[in-house]
Amino acid sequence: MIDNADTDDMNNALLKVLVVDDDPTQLERLKIFVEYIEYPQVELSTAENVEEAKRELAAHAFDLVLSDYRLPDSTGLELLEYIKQTNPTIHVVIMTAFENAKDAVVILQKGGDDYLVKPTDKKEIEHLLVRTFEQCSVEHENQVVDETIEENFEDLPLVYKSPQMRETLNVISRTADSNATVLVTGESGTGKEVIAHLIHSLSSRRENPFVTVNIAALPESLMESELFGHIKGAFTGADQDREGRFEQADGGTLFIDEVGDIPPSIQVKLLRIIQFGQVQRIGENKDRHLDVRIIAATNRDLNQMVQDNEFRSDLFWRLNVVPLHLPPLRERKTDIQALIQHFIERFNEKSGRRITGISREALDGLMQQSFPGNIRELENLIERAALMTRSSLIALRDLPLQANESHANELEAQESPTLASGNYEQQMREFEYNVLKQALEESGGNQSEAARKIGISERRLRSRMEIVGLRTSDATGNTDSDST
Repeated sequence: MIDNADTDDMNNALLKVLVVDDDPTQLERLKIFVEYIEYPQVELSTAENVEEAKRELAAHAFDLVLSDYRLPDSTGLELLEYIKQTNPTIHVVIMTAFENAKDAVVILQKGGDDYLVKPTDKKEIEHLLVRTFEQCSVEHENQVVDETIEENFEDLPLVYKSPQMRETLNVISRTADSNATVLVTGESGTGKEVIAHLIHSLSSRRENPFVTVNIAALPESLMESELFGHIKGAFTGADQDREGRFEQADGGTLFIDEVGDIPPSIQVKLLRIIQFGQVQRIGENKDRHLDVRIIAATNRDLNQMVQDNEFRSDLFWRLNVVPLHLPPLRERKTDIQALIQHFIERFNEKSGRRITGISREALDGLMQQSFPGNIRELENLIERAALMTRSSLIALRDLPLQANESHANELEAQESPTLASGNYEQQMREFEYNVLKQALEESGGNQSEAARKIGISERRLRSRMEIVGLRTSDATGNTDSDST
């Protein structure tokens, strides 16, 4: 019996290809070509239109999609754009009937990896498969992490591959060593504090303090004292002088997180500090001159807050000298693979484990997630998976992933059972029957694939099928003996 971990390792030696073409002659030619290719080993799937291709992509992990330019329900370009949005690690090659330079330029501009002119020949297909397999092997085994990191700042690297983050780094490299105020915007978990640390570490202030204050974590009654400090006797409980965060950051950088939560009364004082570089402790009449570089961050729309009179426009423009927007992880999926490897390496250092990477199916599953918690959510998923995995490779079964959107919509469309339709045991058996049947249908009757799809062992799948009275032929319409 082959262990699931061994199966994952074997699957990683395959090149999984989806061919999308409504021409049966072309599909047959490609199948014949693949049969005679000794290297690499290829697992070929087919689809006749874009919608069918999308269903295949939702159900299976692929390394390469080879699509015709013109399809019955759309074009190969539309499919290309869909793939690059959902899983940009998949290689996409478009086949065209005519050698048109304009078409080739458009394909490459849209993110296509290459294009072929039909009719294709065996040698051309073989070169494409070998080239793609070797590229995938390098990406999978090495998972090169492109990091920008200061030598004295090794605990907080910035891991990225996406063009959006490259542009952000370009802005940082040009402005890090200035005194300009920076406003970092983005959803929670996108890495705003990491960016603030990076800016500080690349500046001439790197040897001086980096001080953080999270406005959202402070009650309004303590916010002013926390930011600006107080003198003894300034209010009840002030039994000694206390310097605020601005004074603590003198000569260095103050990172104000969730700046959009600052109440209007304190916004005025913050504006004064930015304008004049002076702070007054509560209860004190003298000004204290400070040299502080301010980096502010928020997940709120300050522009809209200004329009709604919830945030001072003059303070907004003082903070927004250097704007940096961090897109959510779902919009920069090319960063996911590099981040995964970074989190695995960090886990290995802490735990002493030797996790080498992630399986293609697990990576594909992660690429289909929307990640409302962004990088923080991905980090938690990988750490949990690294703890749970029984092999050196994180597999799909180790990840508690949500169903992808299209699959969720299909389930929502199904009629929900009601208490009036029968007793509890009957309803649960009917529900399980439908789940197992759908998994087998989507797997073409392959029980191993169906078991992986729903996250159970093949032995348990067979046992549950027997209990609920499900045969493989019930799902496939095939009267032959059950497939394995």
